[in-house]
Amino acid sequence: MAELPVFFIRFFEIAVLLFIFTIGILILLVGVLYIIDKSQRTHAIRHNFPVIGRFRYFFENLGGFFRQYFFAMDREELPFNRAERSWVYRAAKNIDNTAAFGSTRDLRPTGTVLFVNCPFPTLYEDAVAASDVTIGPYATHPYTTNSIFNISGMSFGAISKPAVLALSNGARIWQAVG
Repeated sequence: MAELPVFFIRFFEIAVLLFIFTIGILILLVGVLYIIDKSQRTHAIRHNFPVIGRFRYFFENLGGFFRQYFFAMDREELPFNRAERSWVYRAAKNIDNTAAFGSTRDLRPTGTVLFVNCPFPTLYEDAVAASDVTIGPYATHPYTTNSIFNISGMSFGAISKPAVLALSNGARIWQAVG
């Protein structure tokens, strides 16, 4: 029975040493993060508020989960809502600022622009010919067209020659039919 208290004393000594070692590692880690944050120049938040600024990005990622059930939605804040601010942040950092897979915008009000797929193609006999549209009527050389879709010349540098030919042939056929 005399060995039992010695065992507990030894166990607590090891536990205290392990705790002190863990605290030392954490302090060293915070010091390294401080130096990294102060020396980097890409994130102003992390540079101005080293170590603590890292939590902002963590909480920003968690924000979607919390807002879903507890707080304001992405488009309810004024004067600039969260969706607008995050779009500006991404654009300022030259990051892709498109958001796919749905919308957080209310699509029910009258006049909201909404793009939908056509479930059935329009038959040729039901198609209405497009009227002429003039772009820049007061310009020196206004552009008049009667087609709804045009192929951008800027796209030709990004796609192959067979793709350009296919698009041109499709536009020619569509123009003849329409």
